[in-house]
Amino acid sequence: MPKINVYLPDDLAEAVKEAGVPVSAVCQRALEQAVRRVTAIRESSLGELDLETPTGALTHLTGRTRTVLKLAADGARAQGAAEVGTEHLLGAMLTEGGNLALHVLRAMEISLDHVRRDLDQHARPVPQPDAEAEAGTRRFSTSAANALEFAVTEALSLGHNYVGCEHLLLGLVAEPDGTGGQVLRALGAEPRLTRRAVSAALAGYVHLRAQAQQPGPAQPAQAPGPAQGQAELLKAALRAELQPLVQRLERLEEHAGLRP
Repeated sequence: MPKINVYLPDDLAEAVKEAGVPVSAVCQRALEQAVRRVTAIRESSLGELDLETPTGALTHLTGRTRTVLKLAADGARAQGAAEVGTEHLLGAMLTEGGNLALHVLRAMEISLDHVRRDLDQHARPVPQPDAEAEAGTRRFSTSAANALEFAVTEALSLGHNYVGCEHLLLGLVAEPDGTGGQVLRALGAEPRLTRRAVSAALAGYVHLRAQAQQPGPAQPAQAPGPAQGQAELLKAALRAELQPLVQRLERLEEHAGLRP
């Protein structure tokens, strides 16, 4: 039977040993689940998209993510494109407007207007719609399919049983060839930093939900509304998470003589 090595952090490895967890059995089940989900999303991406009645891997997508895919498909069809590319996925996230991925980009101080501007600069000339595009054929390009697969694996690695727009953002950033990832990385959305920002954003939302469930004194009349207050708290949580990494980069730049 083939052997696959699994590397764990030291503290987790010690905890696994102390608990006597059956590593092989647990890993086999987890890998079987991961393979099924990645294979399902790959098969969905190579065939026709049915977003109205999602089945298979598409059922793991959140409502916002399915909306983004529908907007991306509509955008590709409007451009006369036979395939949905990563540029359509990223543009659709901007159009949807309320997803967590956009909060993450703002917290990373990446302007959404700049993202849109750079996407427009990469836009290809609109071809004459062919019969296939007119009929509404909607398939993912190779790079878009890869980005969706990366989104699924990112969700699995974070221990999530759903695929949200934040995972799609990570998938786009990790995919090397598509226009969407190229635009994001050029604006500073480096994969590791983006992953930390997503983790901080999710932790911030958990904290906000816990706060919302606790009774407290009445808010002053001039207090910010719920959406504004949540956005500010989320941004503060993200900044706290990213600050140690920023400081480390600054120290490295100083040692390298890149900073005065």
